[in-house]
Amino acid sequence: MARRWGRSSRSSYESAWPAYVPVAVRRKQAEKEAAALRKKGRVVTPVLIEGRKLTTTFWGKAWCDHLESYSDYANRLPRGRSYVRNGAIVHLEIGDGKVEALVRGTSTYTVKLVIKALARPRWSAVIDECSGQVTSLVELLGGKLSRGVMEIVTHKARGLFPSPEEISLSCSCPDWATMCKHVAAAMYGVGARLDAHPELLFRLRGVDPAQLIAKSVGRAATKASRPRSRTLADEALGDIFGIEIEEPARKAPEPKTLRARKPAPAAAPKTAQLAQRRRTPDEGAGAARSMPSSRRRPTSKAS
Repeated sequence: MARRWGRSSRSSYESAWPAYVPVAVRRKQAEKEAAALRKKGRVVTPVLIEGRKLTTTFWGKAWCDHLESYSDYANRLPRGRSYVRNGAIVHLEIGDGKVEALVRGTSTYTVKLVIKALARPRWSAVIDECSGQVTSLVELLGGKLSRGVMEIVTHKARGLFPSPEEISLSCSCPDWATMCKHVAAAMYGVGARLDAHPELLFRLRGVDPAQLIAKSVGRAATKASRPRSRTLADEALGDIFGIEIEEPARKAPEPKTLRARKPAPAAAPKTAQLAQRRRTPDEGAGAARSMPSSRRRPTSKAS
């Protein structure tokens, strides 16, 4: 016998579902909630979508594509897409291994996502596979990677993104489902936030992106010549810390000093006769006085 719906049964059925809230009204409610939190001194970072696409960059798209690749999530995530588009995420904050969000529905609900840190052996494997292929942090965060590196970091089992087993979900709404539409909205909100701040993915997984750069720079330095390796290291450090490293000033060559020449030793007299010629008259007279009398010549007396 077919069940007939009377007025009382219809009213009880309709009361089980919350009243529909138009998109414009929901957006105003979210803005009002954010303003009230700011008045209380709380820092609020809503997720605002501009345009038709939820994500537009490499990391944002890769995050959403990865989550949608799991059948457990693929059937439930679309429930939150409209919430994100309509500005229902009043606040979303990504920290070390966690995501906290305030999502506006019939009321404002608190969503918490706890994500396990990337296992060290898995992170070491990513570093080794990307070694020598990522030489700039700007290149890494901008998603300007080679096809090989992209396949490594986005690999479903060995990449940077978490699996459902590594994610714990909770929401303060009365929905019994593990992934309610508020949680689904927060999951998409993470992808939208990675569009502007891709470095938050590495913070969420508890790893340091600079290690990828250091490994690549170290490998390049060993292959290059000594002066070239120093230049590569300076450029890489400038990219990591966002500074310009000045070249050290070269020292001017010291002027050469002229050494004084030593005077040449005087030539010794070859014969005693030459030495006798060089004697002074006084020395000659003295020598004559010193001669014995037997050798002196007789002098004639004046008459």
